[in-house]
Amino acid sequence: MVNDVVKSIPTGNTQRTIVWIGGGVYVEKVKIDSTKPFVIFYGSPNNMPMLLFDGMAAKFGTVDSATLIVEADYFMVVNIIVICVEDARSMYDEMTVRGLVPDVVTYTCIMNGLCKSGRVEEAKSVFREMEEVGVVPNHFSYAPLIDSLFKDGNAGEAFAFQGQMVVRGVGFDVVVYTALMDGLFKAGMPNDAENMFQVLLEESLVPNCITYSALIGGLCKLGDVNKGELMLQEMEEKCVSPNVVVYASIVDGYTKKGLLNEAMNVMKKMVQRNVSPKVFVYGTLIDGYFKAGQQGIALDLFKEMKSVGLEENNFVIDSFVNNFKRSGRMEEANELLKAMVSRGLVPDRVNYTSMMDGFFKVGKELDAFDMAQEMTEKSSGFDIVAYNVLINGLFKRGKYESESFYTGMRELGLVPDSATFNTMINAYCKEGNLENALKLLNEMKSYGLLPDLITRNILVQRLCAAGEIEKTMDVLNDMLVFGFHPTPTTHKAVLDASSKSRRADVILHIHNRLVGMGLELNLSTYNTLISTLCRLGMVKRTTLVFKEMMGKVISPDIITYNALIQGYCLSSHLKNAFSVHSQMLTEGVSPNVETYNLSC
Repeated sequence: MVNDVVKSIPTGNTQRTIVWIGGGVYVEKVKIDSTKPFVIFYGSPNNMPMLLFDGMAAKFGTVDSATLIVEADYFMVVNIIVICVEDARSMYDEMTVRGLVPDVVTYTCIMNGLCKSGRVEEAKSVFREMEEVGVVPNHFSYAPLIDSLFKDGNAGEAFAFQGQMVVRGVGFDVVVYTALMDGLFKAGMPNDAENMFQVLLEESLVPNCITYSALIGGLCKLGDVNKGELMLQEMEEKCVSPNVVVYASIVDGYTKKGLLNEAMNVMKKMVQRNVSPKVFVYGTLIDGYFKAGQQGIALDLFKEMKSVGLEENNFVIDSFVNNFKRSGRMEEANELLKAMVSRGLVPDRVNYTSMMDGFFKVGKELDAFDMAQEMTEKSSGFDIVAYNVLINGLFKRGKYESESFYTGMRELGLVPDSATFNTMINAYCKEGNLENALKLLNEMKSYGLLPDLITRNILVQRLCAAGEIEKTMDVLNDMLVFGFHPTPTTHKAVLDASSKSRRADVILHIHNRLVGMGLELNLSTYNTLISTLCRLGMVKRTTLVFKEMMGKVISPDIITYNALIQGYCLSSHLKNAFSVHSQMLTEGVSPNVETYNLSC
């Protein structure tokens, strides 16, 4: 970032210092104070960088709303576009009022600024206006829209703009291909993203650092760090200098896989290449070592970070908070937060959420509420993650009614995610409100979200306990659409419930339906079926099931034999019980305590 470079310029500088700014858009407010004279910002005339900030006088004051504030003497700026988004938009509005038609460069510049400041809907509106007045968009016009739509999760709209480019014969440049590749990774289409990179090469275009950064970042997020390193080598072979973002992606990829030595080696490599690690690189490693239980190395990295002049940020603080939270040391976490505030660092929503979660886990509900209140007052309020922590913490302690929390979430304008639905379904099940639990399950599916394994098992167990076998089977059948198949846990719960009918045909019918849904026939499955039938003394049906199991070359274990012995004992077939016991010994299966406790 430009500000980082400005900070590195010595105070009281007496020599001309040229800051080379590469092509791209830099969204930040830059200030050159009076202690740093003789500075030149220099950009490439063929790829002029854009310095952009959405500063408004109402928020920052007239002077401080500027994108570039210069208080130093002898400052110069060459080949750099400096934009205040609000001023650019006002100028555009004034031009349209006067009947003046901006050209494609003006339109593109405004759209770029709006997109970079998160005002994508306004950018789309300007794009439509551009088309209405007959100004033909070029690839520069499309690139920021496609990039921003992907980043906002609107892949469909991004693809629509891509389609427009193809239909209109607008050529793709490196920037467009990079935006598409990055967007495809974000949309969960990694193969298409890698293919897009190959198309770029086939078009004889030269990928730049940002292109490689998107590719390597996407690969590392997928866990393919080795391929990410190969792309890094390719960069260097093609004389494309990796930046800190490229190295940070690989460090993050290795850290998430628990390969901390490899991650450290990458950081050492970047230092050797004269690329200084930033706070987020140190933060990633500190967090990784804390999670691995290697607190000494984590603290050494923190000291090293401070020694090179880097200050901790919210992510680093959160790593420390989570480390305290894992060992239940919330008092120390709270002291750290207070110290952070005293140094002028403002806790963000993630910090508050971590603290709230930690206090709930150690049973300090009042402290958790205090954190929630402080977050509402000093941060940007609840997001769905924070709300999930709140309701999960309260539900685990049997506090508050489910319906009131679900309504409260809606009133805050929050959209439930998978964790919300899982928590709410669990809560309704524990309250015995199966009707609402099933309604939420259907609503969850309408959002395209999937219940997790715990939720599925709890829902099945509660329905089974209530004797709702058919509703259970309906739920399991619905889950097939999402690729979920019955598990041994599901099988046991459903057979236990169906055994209340005391009818072998019912039990076997339910078992076969579960097999039809994809239940794997293995030793565990057969043991459950055999045990269920034997508990009811249904030895004739059990014998057929046992023969079927042996026919599939599945060897019985002690659980199988104990179930058979119990079944024969209950049905007074003592000779058969002893015969099974002898067979068990012949097969080399040793009896256990339960075997000897079986009374015939």
